[in-house]
Amino acid sequence: MADLNWLLSRGYSATAAQKLVGDRYQLAARQRTAVARCACSDWEMNRRRATCVAEANLAGATLAIDGYNVLTTVEAAIAGGVILAARDGTFRDMASMHGSFRRVTETRPALETIGQTAAALGILRCRWLLDRPVSNSARLKTFIDEIARQRGWQWSVDLVPNPDAVLMGSSEIVATADSAILDRCAAWCNLAREAIQRFVPDARVVDLGLFHDA
Repeated sequence: MADLNWLLSRGYSATAAQKLVGDRYQLAARQRTAVARCACSDWEMNRRRATCVAEANLAGATLAIDGYNVLTTVEAAIAGGVILAARDGTFRDMASMHGSFRRVTETRPALETIGQTAAALGILRCRWLLDRPVSNSARLKTFIDEIARQRGWQWSVDLVPNPDAVLMGSSEIVATADSAILDRCAAWCNLAREAIQRFVPDARVVDLGLFHDA
């Protein structure tokens, strides 16, 4: 982590730096993925920390939620999967979306955990953004709407072609751990991390963010 952060901070391309570090330490593919998902340059870390809205300042706010990003991370934590604590303070899981979403046993508990966290923080509204091209997005929208009605939460769900572009330009506080969005949005919050820390005490968190100084 220290070596990769150092290289990224000095302008080396992510692909080249990740290969160099992975080869140097003979990392397996899964280890390379973990390190790559947790590392960032000094500039990226400082920028993300500066635009992160503290939990104490979220009361009354409306969140724009990067739906799949937040949901799948909390699902993974509930399922006992590895959760990575990154250098920038976010929690990320090891998986990546590949054009389809499958509702699993953990989907409802994850949504309820996110909702309970938002309520505990005093968040007024949540606007979920889901990728329209991802299969089953319409079904997930219906499921989220159903849970929101049952719980009395002020949630809305939008299916959009490219949530990243919407979130990058949003005037609302964005809930995500997506690096590209974090580096461009005006303000963001660490909703997945907060939900896991509050309601998934047995989560398997691997803290690679500790190893950030060369």
